[in-house]
Amino acid sequence: MSSSDRSTAAAHPVLQAQPHADPVDVSIIIVNHNVKDFLYQCLRSLERASAGLSCQVLVVDNASTDGSVAYLEPLFPTVEFIRLDENIGFGRANNAALDRARGDFLLFLNPDTLVEERTLAVMLDYMRAHPEVGMSGCKVLNPDGTFQLACRRSFPTPWASFCKVFGLQRLFPRSPLFARYNQTFRNHDETHSVDAVSGSFMFTRRSALEAVGGFDPVFFMYGEDLDLCYRISKAGWKIAYVHETSLIHFKGESTRRSSLDRVAVFYQAMELFVRKHHGRSSLFVLLLRLGILVRSALAYANRRRRSLGLMLFDLAAINAALLVGTRLRFGSYFGFPPYAYPAVFAALTAVTLVSMLLAGEYFESRPSVRKALAALMATFFVLSSLTYFFKDFAFSRVVLLMTVAAATVASAAARVALLVYDKSIGRDGNRRIAIAGMNEPAARIIRALQSAEARNADLVGVVAGSATAEATFCGVPVIGNVAYLSNLIEQFRLDEVVITDDSLERREVLELIANASELAVRFHVALDYDEIVAARIINEVSGIEPTVPHYNIRRVRYRLVKRAFDLAGALFLLTLGLSLVYLIADDLAAALRGLWAVVRGRASIVGLYPLEGETPRLGKVGLTGLAHISRPARLTRQVIRELNDYYVQNYTFALDFDILVKTLLRRAND
Repeated sequence: MSSSDRSTAAAHPVLQAQPHADPVDVSIIIVNHNVKDFLYQCLRSLERASAGLSCQVLVVDNASTDGSVAYLEPLFPTVEFIRLDENIGFGRANNAALDRARGDFLLFLNPDTLVEERTLAVMLDYMRAHPEVGMSGCKVLNPDGTFQLACRRSFPTPWASFCKVFGLQRLFPRSPLFARYNQTFRNHDETHSVDAVSGSFMFTRRSALEAVGGFDPVFFMYGEDLDLCYRISKAGWKIAYVHETSLIHFKGESTRRSSLDRVAVFYQAMELFVRKHHGRSSLFVLLLRLGILVRSALAYANRRRRSLGLMLFDLAAINAALLVGTRLRFGSYFGFPPYAYPAVFAALTAVTLVSMLLAGEYFESRPSVRKALAALMATFFVLSSLTYFFKDFAFSRVVLLMTVAAATVASAAARVALLVYDKSIGRDGNRRIAIAGMNEPAARIIRALQSAEARNADLVGVVAGSATAEATFCGVPVIGNVAYLSNLIEQFRLDEVVITDDSLERREVLELIANASELAVRFHVALDYDEIVAARIINEVSGIEPTVPHYNIRRVRYRLVKRAFDLAGALFLLTLGLSLVYLIADDLAAALRGLWAVVRGRASIVGLYPLEGETPRLGKVGLTGLAHISRPARLTRQVIRELNDYYVQNYTFALDFDILVKTLLRRAND
């Protein structure tokens, strides 16, 4: 399939069986983005689950950068791989595979899942026995064995959305009135009709999908599953939750390994769904947007709670140090003239905060004593310099020096304390791990965890598949067998369990995980050993995050600098520099509209080159940029995309300055 064919399929799905191809029971469509390790395990689990069935597996690679297709295609010759040149989102990527699907039923499956051996057969039997059901989903478990609430939901009606967004569902999980969205008042060990199932596993009847025309490409990620369920339901079909089989879902792996802000994307998708299906209720949309803003802010604060806590501590410490310094110098905590308050606190707080952010503290990396010291030194020099311009506030440089010195001691102590905590019991502390299996995959993982690089792994012991007389395996003590796994987890206070015993069926593995769901232990499954699976497990149990490209454009200090430059530059050009705009602009009206868009924060003076049909996920469209100064009419779409990617990854103020200079020189020469 050519690129143009793929684009057409993604935007306008063609859902018809291939006329010259043999029909199959189930066509399984998987969208992959940078999770080849999880996809490998998923495909292996499907091999076992499809035994005795006629299945077609289609993998749509959403512009992965980890070599997924090159690695997996030779290992799975019967799987049909579809390569996409750009990440077009989950729904559109599924649509891209619909014209190849030959099954009477279609399963939309996430790559970060593991299915039981009988899952496909159970779901196929259920759908054949219930012709009124257009889509169904099975029980979905988290890696720790807990029930994943998203596998059966109601539609986000005004009331259900209100209870979800404002937390009433969490407060009253057993109430049918308040817990409608995630249906927590229902027994998850019973099969029943629901409004929607999880997008990680959507077993769909072809005729139902034909009736609605596939996924809505407007949804990039999140929300497309709810929208599809909603349209299938409106077309007269039922949606069912089937409890008799289950799968493990390692939720959020694709978004975790991408540059997307998944919290923001999730709530944007929720608002998009409400606008599409409940757009007539303007008051509800307004209330929902308010709730989404609150929940987004709380979710962001929760993810950044350590950084925010440290920031509040630093600001509180330097303001407290100012009070103490004033008390020591003047004999009173508020020894400055009355007109100085609260201006001195505001100035001290603002300069300290900006200095810390520009030094890279709080949100870009782990706390650093060196960066904090540099920021506080900058604070001292900036505030000292300001007193030369504001003589009425030049009270005492001795107080300022004492303030900064005391704040430096407090900030350094806080960072050292965090470092010690991390090294002992925190994020860098060793995790207590057991390997469930006595085979070659277990031996290779043990050797890797015992290497010098795996400093965060405390390998407690090996759990045998059955009773054994062996006391050790690869030098590691055998602490019991899997029949008593829950007891062993409690006895040895395990944090992680890696299951490599290939004698266990997937169903047995899922039962082991479910039985330990209340023990706060994380499971890793490696029944089909492979280098990439082992590498991912070792990285996870060692506390190392997957490699994600770093984009300078997302760093807080660069965003502050860029926004300040954009705002100052645009306001200058719209006022004092209007004559300059008149001289260099080809279209004065377009230039003025562009500058006004910069002021409003919807564009940037230097930024990305717009590509038709693509919305920038990082950065903003610029009035000029790398592609702009490279004569974009002569560039291919791929080259422009690469220039845009280079810009967001390597942005600095110096790069913007160079681009502006070259833009002006090019205008002068033209």
